[in-house]
Amino acid sequence: MPLTFNTAADYLDAAREMARSNRWALARLLAEEAADRTSDPAQAARILAEFSAPNRREEG
Repeated sequence: MPLTFNTAADYLDAAREMARSNRWALARLLAEEAADRTSDPAQAARILAEFSAPNRREEG
């Protein structure tokens, strides 16, 4: 069954899954889409803050 992305929560769940897989760039893009689909600006800011980790390519 294919994944469907209909709500901000769908994108946020996918972003968290990508972060757990160390796919930080994709996680950030998904989080940005979740934030765009959120009507509450404060919630959108919290979503983006959750995925504002430093660029992993610059580490180590």
